[in-house]
This record gives sequence, structure tokens and C-alpha cells, in this order.
Amino acid sequence: MSAPSPTAVEITRLRAGYRGKRVLDIESAEIPAASLTVVVGPNGAGKSTLMAALAGTLPGDGALRTRYRGRPAFVPQRSAVPEALPCTAFDAVAMGRWAKRGPWRRLTAADRAAIGEAVERLEITAFAYRSLGALSGGQRQRVLVAQGLAQRAELLLLDEPDAGADPHARRLIAEAIRAETRRGSAVVQVSHDLTEARAADHCLLLHRGRLRAAGHPDDVLTPELVNEVWVPA
Repeated sequence: MSAPSPTAVEITRLRAGYRGKRVLDIESAEIPAASLTVVVGPNGAGKSTLMAALAGTLPGDGALRTRYRGRPAFVPQRSAVPEALPCTAFDAVAMGRWAKRGPWRRLTAADRAAIGEAVERLEITAFAYRSLGALSGGQRQRVLVAQGLAQRAELLLLDEPDAGADPHARRLIAEAIRAETRRGSAVVQVSHDLTEARAADHCLLLHRGRLRAAGHPDDVLTPELVNEVWVPA
């Protein structure tokens, strides 16, 4: 048996919500480094809230102890990105470098290398200079994931990155995610696909805003727990 991965993020007494309503209440959890952690649970379980809290876009009570450098890269759900955003696919990927250089500075050689690698890995070259709003759903998903990859962050957060994507896009996204873990990044992905979740390294099962189980997917996604969480009483 291989040794467990070191921890990238330690979560302690994390509580978060919207407009005074608590949605998430996690006493403790860990996200391993250089691994793929999949967050699963039924609708309303708090998955997107957890991702926003990890990304720092949603304030919350509690502690997030991190062991990575720089900011996390956050790829929200497709519905959170305006359809009519006036830019090309290449421009959208390049936005991933803004956190390091700011929006108005010229691209450096390092920026162009990061953008070019992300564009190549998600096979965006053929439509790189088309308007983002003119792309298919699968193409847009690939662009958004490429934007996250271009940041070259040590923590990559993906909220349902392949939702609605075609099989080709899903394969490219899955391969890119695995390449990131091999590079040493911790990747956290929200998914509704339990088959996909079972292929991850680590799993967080949320239910009604609380962490119901955590660990290897084989230990978390047991028939008993799946029935308990997803089947109405």
C-alpha cells in the first residue's frame, strides 16, 4: 500500500451560507496534496458552497489551513459565466494569468507558455479566436477548464467542469485533471457522476450541508451510504 499523500488543505469548523442562512457546517476535513478529491452529494448538499469557501469568494467562519503557495484556481459552474462575455476563447484562457500579472500588462513568455499548454491540452486551437458565446457547451467547458489550468495553481477547484459536455470534452477534461495531479497540484472537483467519483483518489460526501463521510471512494460510496443519502426516506 502506498503512503498517504500529504495534506494540501485542512478544514476546521467551516460554516458558510448566503443572506444569513447557513448552508454548510463542516467540523473537519482534509484535502490531500497531488491528488484528485471529488465532492459528491445530492442537490442542496452544499457542494458549490464548499467550493466557493475554498476559493475565498464566499466568506465563512472557521479555519482553512493551507499548505500550498499562491491563490487557488477556481472554475465555477458554466451557468456562473455570462454567455455573452465579449471575448474570444483565447482571451478567456488568457484571463487565467490575470492573478499573476494583472489584466492590463503584456503577456510574458511564461504567460504565453502556460496559455499555450492549456490550449493544447484541451484542444482549443481550432476555435481559439471564435467568440466565447458562439461556442458549443462542450467547447465552452474546455475553455473554462483551460483558463483554470493556465493559472498553474497548486490548488485547482472545479465545480462540475464536465456538466453537459460531450464525451470528447469529458475525456479531455479528465485527462487534464489527472495531468495536474501528476504535476503536484491538489484538484477538488464537484461531480454528480458516482462512476467518475469512484475513480478519484479521495472523496467527500456531503449531505444537508454536513460532511457525511470522507476517505477513499471505495470506503465512502458504499451501497448503504449511497442509499441513505440519495434515496428519500
